[in-house]
Amino acid sequence: MTKLHELFWTFFKIGAFTIGGGYAMIPLMEQEIVDKRKWLNKEEFMDTMSLAQSMPGVFAVNMATNVGFRTRGIIGATTAILGNVLMPILLILVLAIFFRQFSDNPVVESIFKGIRPAVVALIAAPVFTMAKTAKISWSNFWIPVAATLLIWLLGVSPVIIILVAGLGGFIYGKIKSRKEAKK
Repeated sequence: MTKLHELFWTFFKIGAFTIGGGYAMIPLMEQEIVDKRKWLNKEEFMDTMSLAQSMPGVFAVNMATNVGFRTRGIIGATTAILGNVLMPILLILVLAIFFRQFSDNPVVESIFKGIRPAVVALIAAPVFTMAKTAKISWSNFWIPVAATLLIWLLGVSPVIIILVAGLGGFIYGKIKSRKEAKK
């Protein structure tokens, strides 16, 4: 059984050491939750990510809630959430107190400009892992590309994309199961 202090410190570490929030946390989350702690396997992690993305609220908190609940129920969810949000809340409070004094400092501006490309890389890197785990191949590669283009170029709501993709997956599954039943 997962110990509550392990759950707290794992999500505390995730919340404390991932700059950029939500999607930048995915590599560290996967390393801690799947590879190191083995609380979830890769498919369960992908399913939990999908659920966390589709739920209202902050992605990292949704992930903490889901993993905590799966491992220790309501107390686990509460513990994981507290671990995940404690350090960011403290950092935001400290930054809010001192940021005005340093916001025009060229060194601080340079630090933030240097962090931006790293955050982009942290967000981009999990795409390849997620694609492999989700079994995205050249035959179905067009689906995430089309979804991205619809959102980015045409301004289609991600909610509509998710609903259409879910409906499409449901219909595809029904057609596939009927074909297999006829064999």
